Amino acid sequence: MQRLVSTVALVAVLGGLVGYIYYLDTREPAPPENAPQKAFASVEADAIEELRIVAGGETTRLAKAEGGWAIVEPVRADADAGEVSSITGSLSSLEYDQVVDEKPADLKPFGLDPARIEVAFKVKGQSAEQRILIGEKTPVGENLYAKLPGSPRVFLVQSYIDSTFNKSTFALRDKAVLKVDRQKADGLELKAGPAEIVLAKSGDNWSLVKPIAARADYAVVEGAIERLASGQMQALAEDQDAPPSRYGLDTPTATMTIKSGSSSATLLLGKTENAVVFAKDTNRPVIFTVAPTLRSDVVKDVGEFRRKDLFDFRSFTATHVEFTRGAETQAFDRTKEKDGKDVWKAAGGKTLDATKIEGLLAQVSGLRALSFDSAPHPSLKTPVLAVKAVFEKGSDTVTFGRAGADVYASRSDEPGSAKLDAASLDEAIKALDALK
Repeated sequence: MQRLVSTVALVAVLGGLVGYIYYLDTREPAPPENAPQKAFASVEADAIEELRIVAGGETTRLAKAEGGWAIVEPVRADADAGEVSSITGSLSSLEYDQVVDEKPADLKPFGLDPARIEVAFKVKGQSAEQRILIGEKTPVGENLYAKLPGSPRVFLVQSYIDSTFNKSTFALRDKAVLKVDRQKADGLELKAGPAEIVLAKSGDNWSLVKPIAARADYAVVEGAIERLASGQMQALAEDQDAPPSRYGLDTPTATMTIKSGSSSATLLLGKTENAVVFAKDTNRPVIFTVAPTLRSDVVKDVGEFRRKDLFDFRSFTATHVEFTRGAETQAFDRTKEKDGKDVWKAAGGKTLDATKIEGLLAQVSGLRALSFDSAPHPSLKTPVLAVKAVFEKGSDTVTFGRAGADVYASRSDEPGSAKLDAASLDEAIKALDALK
């Protein structure tokens, strides 16, 4: 009987222990002391529809519209989408992890009376503003003092938010110098003094239209358009229409236009003052300043816009090539054998060494201009070599002349002449001789 009682007692103790352990495991853990807390609970960045930023003596109001965010006070202008996204994102995730004073007698030591920065916002479906006040940095500079208007407590937030919230009206506006759809650009027009350059895009290729008709360098043209389309205002000179002569815009030093189908966007550059250039988008009344490098990055000599490759064909696209030196012409054709293999043959039917012909074609198709001249060089009247290449999308005809140590070339479909590296032509001629 005594043994039975002991057994029952042990079972009871064991059951109690198991129950206690289960209680400890399932109980909600207590939050650690000074655990981070959300400043604004349940606020999603996408739900914020209005903002009010007070910083540096300026008050800026912004509102979300169908086309994006816009500044509505003190001026009306498109807002910088990146800046607004950073603010709304920071508001939704803002946390504080230390309360420095539950009920301070004076807010001035914290830079909160008046607040150095105030950020207010409204979320969709709510008419009341939510606000946060930002004060000075702590003595060690790692945090900022802050408080919510409905609570007396002063707490700390991370100092990085200063660069997010401390924004002037200008900092919050869209500072793009031109409003363009970069991906649809199909024309570029540049005027500087008497010089005028016009470029047009057809398919994937850019061409010079004025002052000459010639192939254009795709990378150079796209780079100029990208630089212009991504150009940023440095400061605002006038927010409304002002006399153009005040800023040298009545006689612009440069006019730069990006075309997209029937629409266009034009930037005028005026006078330079204090290392900045006054500028104006002709579609807007504002006058602003830009970096002087904007002009040099976009407005270039016509030769810089020309395509430097003398040939359009490549070794893998050519189907027929002719090399003429004096009265001698060597012609080669690419044919397909019965087994489907491509081979190159000379005019008499001789099959050429694949490595040698591919090397020759690579040398020739890789010839590039170093510079251009508007007139044909005299040496081209007595050429040392003429090359005709037929390829899948067209043909190239290029003539080469030599004057002393210099070599010049001219395409049959382009004006003027090009100067090129003499050694590169010599290597190509050596590769041609190797096929004899």
